[in-house]
Amino acid sequence: MELFSRSWSALLAAVADLSDEDFARPSGCAGWLVRDLVCHLVVDAQDVLITLATPTAEEPTRDAVTYWRVVEPPTGDDPLDALIVRLAAAYEQPGLLKFHLDDVGSAAGRAAALADPTGRVGTQGQVLTAGDYLSAYVLEWSLHHLDLVAHLPQAAPPPAEGLGHARKLFEGVVGAAFPASFADRDALLVGTGRRTPTPAEEAALGALAARLPFPVG
Repeated sequence: MELFSRSWSALLAAVADLSDEDFARPSGCAGWLVRDLVCHLVVDAQDVLITLATPTAEEPTRDAVTYWRVVEPPTGDDPLDALIVRLAAAYEQPGLLKFHLDDVGSAAGRAAALADPTGRVGTQGQVLTAGDYLSAYVLEWSLHHLDLVAHLPQAAPPPAEGLGHARKLFEGVVGAAFPASFADRDALLVGTGRRTPTPAEEAALGALAARLPFPVG
């Protein structure tokens, strides 16, 4: 839960530091500008608030690793993806989008800090402990922080400890360990298909290279 707070706070701070011009730049999410990604983070923050406010007495059906699934690569045809783009454009002024993320995102951060990690919550028809749910989201925050700074070299990167935890989660989801020679950032970027491996990386991956990418959702 501490890593959730650190990763989320770092991501919110990175967005707060963006210039208005940065919102029109491409992000690391295929087909999305930075403004689209930030709008998606607003929805993510709302999901965290909703989930933490949905307690249940049922037994957990997922944990921090099994919360995620390997999914088909995004095509841009998903209705929710298209909605995000339209919604982001409707903000018109980047300052309004920044304000909304800070408002909802800060509330999500406070709710996470107050949550009982052993309490059970329901989301998407599944049950997790609040601790596992928040732990799972470190992968989401780390990947989207990498997406945010993909074309913004001056922006602050995600916290190293969050990247390390995200890599462990990701390797658990795909059931394979990436070579130790891969930095956590590169394991996540290459593993999820956000960039192609270099020849040296492909050689180090061996048979795993043929299975790439592993988009998670």
